[in-house]
Amino acid sequence: MTVMAERATQSPQMSVEEFERIAAFAAKETDDAVRLEFINGRIGVKKVPDGDHNTIVLWLMRRCMQARPDLDLYQGQGLKVEQYREGRVRPDAVLVPEEHFAGHGEWADPSGVFLVLEVTSYDSDTDRRDRREKPVAYGAAGIPFYLLVDRDNCTVALYSDPDPEVGYRSRLREPFGATLLLPDPLGIELDTEKLKQYVD
Repeated sequence: MTVMAERATQSPQMSVEEFERIAAFAAKETDDAVRLEFINGRIGVKKVPDGDHNTIVLWLMRRCMQARPDLDLYQGQGLKVEQYREGRVRPDAVLVPEEHFAGHGEWADPSGVFLVLEVTSYDSDTDRRDRREKPVAYGAAGIPFYLLVDRDNCTVALYSDPDPEVGYRSRLREPFGATLLLPDPLGIELDTEKLKQYVD
């Protein structure tokens, strides 16, 4: 079954307004220990990151700051992925022009976002969420690049060429240790050797 056909057969659990109320309540009542997402009409829990997960996000932040000090890497910023069943996602990090999200609320429009980052967590729905649903959601929203650091198979995958119908048309996957170029307009070269240290 294609992703598009699979999407068409699922019905949403709730409206996006109901989800936003539940997400705000969960964040408030748990001091942000529980973070929720709404993808493909279903609510999901974003796992609390471990130390290696957070270190990978900081690794990318340092690389971006060195190569492109005119960009900001936000952690925890919610994005509206409206084309994907009015979804709401919280990427592990979002790369944008400096101060891009100033004045935005909890759920920002994805226009102007250059790249979203996800780092896999060791949980049962990683395959569905990070490898199948999010590439479709981010690509349909027009985000130029999706970078997936996959700790399960020790690879980095760069999705590019977004298409509102299928997500992304291109994916380049490299093993940890390879050099990965984030193409123009980013022009950032990532030496992924260090990522080998952050796998359990």
